[in-house]
This record gives sequence, C-alpha cells and structure tokens, in this order.
Amino acid sequence: MEASAEIPATGVVLLTRPACHLCEEARLVVARVVQELGLEWQEVSVTEAPTAGARFAEELPVLFIDGVQRDFWSIDEARLRRLLSGG
Repeated sequence: MEASAEIPATGVVLLTRPACHLCEEARLVVARVVQELGLEWQEVSVTEAPTAGARFAEELPVLFIDGVQRDFWSIDEARLRRLLSGG
C-alpha cells in the first residue's frame, strides 16, 4: 500500500504514535537493523502526519521502505534485514 504524502517517498520510515508499546519495540528493531547495514531511517509520528495516522490507525506502527508499506504491528527483524539487503 502506498504511503500518504506525509510519509517521505524514499528511505526507511517508521510511522508511530505516542505511548505505543508496539511502536517502541518496532523502533528498537528498525534502529538495530539499519545501523548494522549502515543505513539511515526516520520516524514520523501521527501527531506530525495526521492524514497518515488516520489512514493507518489500525496498523500502527507501520514500516515504509521507499514509500511502500512493508510491515506493520510487529516488525519482523529477519524480513526487514532481507528487504534492506536486497535478499
């Protein structure tokens, strides 16, 4: 699923909401994997992106890679590593 205009179209982006335990866990997974691969990522809160927050409200956190939704709720570390390493 394509992201909204509020989500950057390139790179690794994690859409989160405040006080979300799944978001906290996802943040740790994404940070660990991108650091291992020497990449960068950014976090966008639904407070900064209300349209995306409304669109993906039932799926938070949501992981986007190059503007395409790749995972949600619980970010699978092995899958993320494969997606980012081209494998």
